[in-house]
Amino acid sequence: MSDHDSDVVEAGDDASRSVPLAGTTLVLGPSNVGKTTRTARALERWVAAHGSDGVVVLDFAPELERDGRLLGGRLDRFTDLLVGGDDETAWNDPAERTAVRRPNGLWYGVLDAHAPRAEGSTEDAAVALAGENAAGAARLLERAPADPRAVFVNDATIPLQHPTGDADSLLGYCDGAAVAVLNAFESDELGVDDAISRRERDALETLVAGADRVVRLA
Repeated sequence: MSDHDSDVVEAGDDASRSVPLAGTTLVLGPSNVGKTTRTARALERWVAAHGSDGVVVLDFAPELERDGRLLGGRLDRFTDLLVGGDDETAWNDPAERTAVRRPNGLWYGVLDAHAPRAEGSTEDAAVALAGENAAGAARLLERAPADPRAVFVNDATIPLQHPTGDADSLLGYCDGAAVAVLNAFESDELGVDDAISRRERDALETLVAGADRVVRLA
């Protein structure tokens, strides 16, 4: 974790220049403001400059269609680097809702995540779904390469919406890399006082404290 206060950047319109490729950058904002796009462009810039060796991508984004609109979105919808090439499934565990793929030499860990607030019929049901997300993400972190050069994390707080989610472990893994770019939802549009939202706010505080800089989108 960072031992100093995070720099806060209010991002402009340039989706690539707003995310420096040094240290740990946390990209925050409400839905549909370009968090995933900026993360994808940062990934492409890193690979173009340094190659795919040692690149780890952790994708925790749920995908849920509601009223004809896709809520969330995995990184492979935003960059061709995560599809095709020498893609192969290195691990797939439907019970854990996790998979590891190797597109274009990248290590791509995917959680088939729930959207607890949208899917849970009650608060208890939502918390249970959040627990499944936390367990799957923990297993992906266990399987991830031990010495990453660069880490990119999509929807970082999804596995942290449950008490068993561990923001410090995620930050510790990112600290081992030369660059880490994480994005996360920051808004009260999905709730404020429910257990998921309270836990998410606590996790965000930990991520912000551990990042070298925070890019806030509006």
